Amino acid sequence: MNQPEKAATRSKRGMVTSPHHLAGEAGAKVLRRGGTAIEAVIAAGAALTVLYPHFCGLGGDAIWIVADRAGRRKAIMGIGQAANDLPKLETIPARGPLSALTTAALVDSWGEALSFSQDHWQGTESMGALLADAIELAAGGFPVSRSQQHWHAFRNGEIEHWPGVAGAFVTEGEQRQPQLAEVLKTIALHGHREFYEGELGHRIARALETAGSPIRAGDLAKTAATFTDPVSITYRDIELLAPPSPSQGISTLAIMGILSNFPMQDVDPASADFYHLCVEAVKQAFLDRGQIADPDFIEQHCAEWIAANTLAAKAAAIDSEVAMPWPHRFQTGDTVYLAAVDDEGRSASVLQSTYYDWGSGVLLPDSGILWQNRGAAFSTDPASPNVLAPGKRPFYTLNPGLGLKNGVPHLLYGTQGADGQPQTLTVLLSRLIDHGFDPLSALAAPRFLLGRTFSDTRDNLKIEDAVGTEVLTSLAARGHEVIPIPALNALSGQAGVIRLNDDGWMEGAHDPRSDGCAIAI
Repeated sequence: MNQPEKAATRSKRGMVTSPHHLAGEAGAKVLRRGGTAIEAVIAAGAALTVLYPHFCGLGGDAIWIVADRAGRRKAIMGIGQAANDLPKLETIPARGPLSALTTAALVDSWGEALSFSQDHWQGTESMGALLADAIELAAGGFPVSRSQQHWHAFRNGEIEHWPGVAGAFVTEGEQRQPQLAEVLKTIALHGHREFYEGELGHRIARALETAGSPIRAGDLAKTAATFTDPVSITYRDIELLAPPSPSQGISTLAIMGILSNFPMQDVDPASADFYHLCVEAVKQAFLDRGQIADPDFIEQHCAEWIAANTLAAKAAAIDSEVAMPWPHRFQTGDTVYLAAVDDEGRSASVLQSTYYDWGSGVLLPDSGILWQNRGAAFSTDPASPNVLAPGKRPFYTLNPGLGLKNGVPHLLYGTQGADGQPQTLTVLLSRLIDHGFDPLSALAAPRFLLGRTFSDTRDNLKIEDAVGTEVLTSLAARGHEVIPIPALNALSGQAGVIRLNDDGWMEGAHDPRSDGCAIAI
């Protein structure tokens, strides 16, 4: 395995990791002036809605995990709900106004998180101050990122058919978003609920209706991010926290719980055995994933899915020499991971998303808001736990993670990539916990992606060719339909990691597959 030339970023005072360096700097500025980790993430996340419009935005959602040394641990579920008055659909389109079936809870998650910071972490920053960098970037412009260039080109032939999108987002040079800057200024002036209940909210609702979405002003007014307790398992000596249903966080925990039945610390992380065990654990955990849905609509059996006897039985079903066939459909999607730790060790691990790259393709006139297509994650099968219903939240791929050691924050981690998120986290967590990789080395090492994607409809195992010919050959001999992809491939997602060590140092990095980095204070 080729190791990166530089080491992970280190600090004792605080750190931010994000997929774009300008977003990271927006968060770092907050930490430098004494702000909390939550405040830093809001500033960085707001900047990302401008800098990475193809992956996240005000028309999307967010899920948070926050924790501190006092024992507080909470998930903030910023998930929009389906419209109250839904059209009758035989199938849900992947793009267009009828994929824009759910509201957007990102902005409310910022407001709820900021209140938590003020109530529990002595936070003093205002929403206006935290949005300042995002406003400046939107109004003043910034160089188009490599990622935006890639995904604009990738959708060539499609993006031209989404009204206003191709013209609003450029492929080279400088990107400006003056309408979005005005929206951010309005939120900064009037508060986050202006997006849902104020004149801005009514304007957004009218634009959605005109576009053909079923979302109305009443739906926006009902949108609210909620606090809940994370679900968890202990892997080796680390308690791993994940968001509960309807997030697939439970699947990530199940995978790690299955692997805990194997001596992963003795398995060479560059070997075919390592990749085989990780892939087969993913398959076993994913067998239950179709049951994940909105707990307000259908009972969820999270404790049963990650019970020790359940996971031991799944581990026993893994054949070390033969791959289990895998015909299950892959869900695509894109998002951004960002995280921050402040000088008190208070930690925030967050994912923001509009689901697919470029969301629904519905750009709201006069606001620059690109709405998400998270409604496409629903099913129209009446027997499905995830069947579309008024006010329901869909099955959710976002699952940021946070690991506790001796009850205090130790690891912050997350990744872009829809169904690929648990898969990427599997290899990252084993490398970090079982093998002591530093964050950058763990992120740079080869990764895999099981199942269909938007660019390959075969049920194969895509794996970065940096694993080497011997590993590829061995995996193929075990029955994996191996498809090599280039190293540091965009299909492998963009992940980030911050680790807080016992000696007081924290170290972090963002994916070399991204435009980002970790910034130390």
